[in-house]
Amino acid sequence: MKNRILALAAVFALGACGTAEEPKAAAPGAPAKLTVWIMDGSVTQDLLKKFETEYEAAHKGVDLDIQIQAWDGIGERVTAALASTDAPDVIEVGNTQVAQYSASGGVTDLTSKIADLKGEDWLPGLAQPGNIDGKQYGIPWYAANRVVVYNKDLFAKAGIKEPPKTRDEWLNITTKLNKGGNQGIYLTGQTWYALAGFVWDEGGDLAVQQGGKWAGALDTPQALAGMDFYRRLQALGKGPKDADEANPPQHEVFAQGKAAQIIAVPGIAARVLEVDAKLKDKMGFFPIPGKTADKPGTVFTGGSDLIIPVAAKRQEEAYELVKALTGEQFQTELAKAMSFVPNRTSLAGVLSGDEGTAAMATAAANGRATPNTPNWAAVEATSVIKQYMTAVLTGGDPAAEAKKVSESITTTLNSGS
Repeated sequence: MKNRILALAAVFALGACGTAEEPKAAAPGAPAKLTVWIMDGSVTQDLLKKFETEYEAAHKGVDLDIQIQAWDGIGERVTAALASTDAPDVIEVGNTQVAQYSASGGVTDLTSKIADLKGEDWLPGLAQPGNIDGKQYGIPWYAANRVVVYNKDLFAKAGIKEPPKTRDEWLNITTKLNKGGNQGIYLTGQTWYALAGFVWDEGGDLAVQQGGKWAGALDTPQALAGMDFYRRLQALGKGPKDADEANPPQHEVFAQGKAAQIIAVPGIAARVLEVDAKLKDKMGFFPIPGKTADKPGTVFTGGSDLIIPVAAKRQEEAYELVKALTGEQFQTELAKAMSFVPNRTSLAGVLSGDEGTAAMATAAANGRATPNTPNWAAVEATSVIKQYMTAVLTGGDPAAEAKKVSESITTTLNSGS
């Protein structure tokens, strides 16, 4: 997701991408320690512990060291790891990050493993971003897109009987909810994937190709209209204007019971329940409303892939771990625990009847992706869109700030071309 959802670093070096190496032998009797980087919010602690226990029991001599990573600053850490001689064995990355990381030459080419991993069944939206110039570097893990998660009790107390179908209705009910010490919506100033959806709804884009070059497009009238809607919605709550949804973690804010709505992947419900289990039956979900009732709002459809660094010392063991994490059993458990869409089309029915997934599936019908260029990762790494949003929300001139950020995006996207 995430979504996704994703902080990236610029590519430091370009070159041929790596292929699998023979793993180094462990000392006699020593366990093969595998270090795994999993992103915060991707899996519940209970499911991770269950997987770790079962995997180590089935793979004697393997010692898993699963480390949870924050999205903030992850690009720099992954880039450094890929360039090192002591990288983690398996890393979760956003599906849109694979092109950037593989360009560094530090990601193992897993093309020969596609058949063994049942690649013919992968979701195209996850498999394609992981395939660069015909080589598969990213192995699809899960897909997700954002919906509105709401507090049913607060809706009922405000006399709201059903979720909104249009943007105008959404603003109206959120205004009603924003009183009595409650926030109509907890939306931070830098939740830029939500902004992207509003921009796309207006017919705008983040960047466009013109004559073989890329140009930032947040200064168009359509994109400015999307930013204006974001401004009006964000004002109906107390979200900080200079932070993203991870600072503080929005599931913790929602768990306090005073925020009527948040924009998140449905799987965040599991994180909310880790904070307050009493909210179990009090969370509802609906697609982000569109401009008209006949179509939901446009959303960024993202997800995560798993990669194996070339510098990982135990390539075969790392591959077996990836195979387990992307296999049918764990995919089913992950989907049920987090309400994510599994990586395989044949597993689409795993979550039939789940309210959050149903809302996500409805929204996915109007899904989009970020600009299809490896350099987009560098744009995200600079956080210029977040900075633009904060500038506008704190009183900056929208047109002037949009022109500034568009010029920055243009420069970044065309660097090295």
